[in-house]
Formats: sequence, C-alpha cells, structure tokens
Amino acid sequence: MTAVASVGTGRRYGVQRVCSAFDVPRSSFYARRGPSTQSGPVTLLGRRGPKPHIPDEELLSMIRDDLASSPFQGEGHRKVWARLRVLHGVRVSRKRVLRVMRRNRLLSPHRVRQGAARKHDRQIMTNAPNVMWGTDGTKVFTVNDGWVWIFALVEHWNAECLGWHVCKVGDRFNALQPVGMAVKEVFGAVARDVARGVALRMDHGTQYLSDHFLNQVRYWGLAPSFAFVEEPQTNGVAERFNRTLKEQAIHGRIFYNLEDVRAAVRSFVMNYNEHWCLEKLGFRSPAQARRDWKREAA
Repeated sequence: MTAVASVGTGRRYGVQRVCSAFDVPRSSFYARRGPSTQSGPVTLLGRRGPKPHIPDEELLSMIRDDLASSPFQGEGHRKVWARLRVLHGVRVSRKRVLRVMRRNRLLSPHRVRQGAARKHDRQIMTNAPNVMWGTDGTKVFTVNDGWVWIFALVEHWNAECLGWHVCKVGDRFNALQPVGMAVKEVFGAVARDVARGVALRMDHGTQYLSDHFLNQVRYWGLAPSFAFVEEPQTNGVAERFNRTLKEQAIHGRIFYNLEDVRAAVRSFVMNYNEHWCLEKLGFRSPAQARRDWKREAA
C-alpha cells in the first residue's frame, strides 16, 4: 500500500483513513510493512503514537550507563527499569526499556523452565523477618584444592544472606557455621533459645539430617523445617540465592584454591545484600528493605 494524497489539498491521507477506505485492518497494514531494517541503535522514526519525553537514543545511553555502573552481570530489563525510575527519576515504561534493550541486544540469554509442574503452592515467603530462614550448600571446583563447599543461610522475608561459610569438607559441622553466624548477627548471641520462633528450612542432605546438626539448631531455638522430597523449590529462597551467587561470582572464573572462593563469596554477599534489587521487595535491595522495616517498626 503506497501513500495516497488528497487531490484538493495535496496532503497525504493518514493510515487509518486509507485502511478504512480499502476495508483493511491497520494491524494487517503494519504487519505487511514489517519491522524496520535499519542497522545501529533503533530510533523513534516511524513509531506510532505520541513522541516520548526521552528519545530512544538518550534512553539507550542511560541504559548502557546503568549496566556499566552495576556491580552485577546479565541483569534483566526489570532491574534496569527500576533503577532508572527509582534512582534517577526517569519516567519511562518497563515495556519500552525492554524494547530498547532487545533491539540493541542488551538482554542476556534466559533459561527455559524445565521439568514437571510444581506440586506445591510456592508460598515460601513471609511478611516479616525472623519467621523462616533457609539454608543450603553448593560446590565449586578449584585447581589446587579440588571441590570446595559453600554454605549459605538466607532470610525468606527479604532474601538477605545472613550467614555464609566456605570450606573443604561439606559435613554437619561446617553446615552449622552460617546458621550460627546468622543467629549471632540477628540476635546478638548464640545462646539457648535465643532464636526461638524462627523456622529453618533445609533439604534432606546428610548434613541436615544428622543428630548433631538438629540438636544444635534446636538448642538455639530454631525449628527444623524440611523441604518436600524431590521438590527443591520448597527451599527456593536459598536455592535461588545459590543460583545467583554462581551466575554472578562463580561461573566463567577459574579458582585456584579455597581462599579464592572465599574472597569471591565475601565480595558477592556484600554487593548482593546492599545492591541486588528484588521485584518482590519493590525493587529494593535486601539491606534497604530491612532498614525500611526497622524505621517503620520504630
């Protein structure tokens, strides 16, 4: 369909009027015309609707600056959009940020969900701190020390890492280290019943099933809460933290020994707690959500 001009005025008719005259839906016209084939950053030329306050070129520059200043890698458009809105006051829709990032190849590859549908209701979040914690362990290979264990404890309410431990042996004694670290951090001591009222979610690993581990966490007042068998999602907060840890601090790197891993985990945990924005927290970091909660509770 080519442009049609009025004989009387010489002005071109709009798309809506021409499509109406030929009884052709506008969607068919735009689909037939196809997307723009220009190379380089996508601009607003030919874009339908009102012109945005910020041109695409300027928005693209803001997005690139935000990604470059972030301590993390492979962040999606939601986090970029949230930082632009909250930290920089940029009034832009999430869908537009997605469009600009997609057309300029700034989106990271995402995994496709696999396996059978979940059998649980996914209600593993809490409305306040110190209701449920989750703990889990994972392994990393090093050149000189072989496999190294990383144990972490995560608060279900705001996904904050409250304790972590890197070790050579993944036994019950080392699995207790992040739990004790969290108890001392939150309650100020590792005494009897000091953490009473907190449930501790964990899987069925041999470390967590041992009498020594269970007796110690009960001594602190924690109530053991095991995830469903073959349903790791029911310990999803800790599992998701470990996945983020590996994606951001482990994958693609060569570690020579345990100390290398410990340094990487220490740095990641500090950045994660302070700067990792979570959609469930209104795109606040775990530390910011805790500070806001303390201020509101005061």
